Amino acid sequence: MKGTRDARLARINPTAAFLGALVVVLIGLFAPGVIGGAVLLALAGGMIYLMTRTWPVAAPQTRTIRVIMLGLLLLAALFKIL
Repeated sequence: MKGTRDARLARINPTAAFLGALVVVLIGLFAPGVIGGAVLLALAGGMIYLMTRTWPVAAPQTRTIRVIMLGLLLLAALFKIL
């Protein structure tokens, strides 16, 4: 089962994934209050899932950037909720 999920993850078009994530971030940033924060938290959850799947093969610099981006996303979600 693990190999099947990894193969599906490898087939995702990077441009489509980026544009999809950008749309979700913009929705989260422009949606009011708690709704926007919940959207950003859902995106952060997806990002955490993807990070756990790709962590072993990511370069240390890439890991650092991903953790920083995750922190910024969580911070934005927190500000939206509060």
